[in-house]
Amino acid sequence: MANDAEVVIVGGGPCGLAAAVSAQRAGLRPVVIESSVVVSTIAAYPTYVRFFSTAEKLSIGGLPFVISTEKPTRRDALAYYRTVVTYFGIPLRQRERVTAIHGEAGNFTVVSRAGDGAEKKTTAGAVVVATGYFGSPNRLGVPGEDLSYVTHLYKEGHEAFLQDVVVVGGGNSAAEAALDLWRSGARVTLVHFGPTFDKKIKPWVLPDFTNRVKEGLITVRWNSRVKSIDATGVSLTTTNGEDRLNADSVYVMTGFAPSLDLLKECGVPIDPKTGIPRHDSDTLETSVPGVFIAGVVVAGYDANKVFIENGRYHGDRIVARLLGQRAPAEPRLSAELDT
Repeated sequence: MANDAEVVIVGGGPCGLAAAVSAQRAGLRPVVIESSVVVSTIAAYPTYVRFFSTAEKLSIGGLPFVISTEKPTRRDALAYYRTVVTYFGIPLRQRERVTAIHGEAGNFTVVSRAGDGAEKKTTAGAVVVATGYFGSPNRLGVPGEDLSYVTHLYKEGHEAFLQDVVVVGGGNSAAEAALDLWRSGARVTLVHFGPTFDKKIKPWVLPDFTNRVKEGLITVRWNSRVKSIDATGVSLTTTNGEDRLNADSVYVMTGFAPSLDLLKECGVPIDPKTGIPRHDSDTLETSVPGVFIAGVVVAGYDANKVFIENGRYHGDRIVARLLGQRAPAEPRLSAELDT
């Protein structure tokens, strides 16, 4: 009997959608299974985000991404990728989490669980894992991290108006969250284990943050680690001993790691240092025949190597392998990358 689909794509982000478009154009039948909503990573971005890439570099399948400004906003992107799904008629199943991949090339069974708890089984000749990284935050691993007023996602600062807030982290997300919270009327303290920000901080963010600190508008605790979180605040370990911060909200902006459990469970070795699944760099086929990777999961723990701008072409390389053709050359990545 024929499989339910020729390719099951796990993950409905831009790279997963692009892989589905590539498969359809090659005459293959794809199904995209998404654990949340389409492009859920972008939906989870702060509401104010504007992409660093221009719209044409975020487009997929040749469908124009038309906006009235040079750089698209989060809302622009959400509208565009919804249009991609409807325009190309991509078979998309949302709010359905894939829990296992069984079988072998040409005869896989993808097990998933829908929002109502019902288990589903989808048969396919090949599987593409494009699960991104936003669903698995880098945790502090301290007591109190699961309290209701602690979050690893940042949406906007309005909710913290006139409140004491602690932002944990030393990258762009932490700096931008701290600035937005301050501009929204919060009393902000940033905590980072290092002596200063990470090296990849955006050049236009750093002076903005530094000046707010000099003016006494944002407080910083460098060389400090969170020891624990409780109902009223955060306990720190610093170079000068223990410290205590009152907090109404805590934002843990320490980044995310790729979701690799599915790949591990179906037998794909993961490099313990880099987090990169074992795969052919040309075809993106893993060491398990018929199982492919696409999007940021290709880069392992270094999420700064794969963006929508270059990950949108991964589907073409996967489809070429499925059709027995030579993989197309990877396009050159320009200096413009998405946020």
